[in-house]
Amino acid sequence: MTTRRVFMMQSVVGASVLASGAAMAAAPMVAETDGNAKALAYVEDATKSKNAKYKAGSACGNCALFQGKAGDAAGGCPLFAGKQVTAKAWCSAYAKKA
Repeated sequence: MTTRRVFMMQSVVGASVLASGAAMAAAPMVAETDGNAKALAYVEDATKSKNAKYKAGSACGNCALFQGKAGDAAGGCPLFAGKQVTAKAWCSAYAKKA
């Protein structure tokens, strides 16, 4: 038999687990309209960059700052805290992986 006290504790623990699971969900994507993205000339499709620094073949997926795994469609980037960039995106802070 479950007492009210045990039920309440289980409810609190369950709610905590659900809340932490929601927090661990995928971070939102960076929008080209984001202030930091504009400052860094971020484009969601690297091939559409008109920035003079862009070189063919450069993309977030092969950048040293990209925090996703090889082959991931998106991943984190320290320049856009709490947001993800697509692997095919590009910004002026691009640094080729060694």
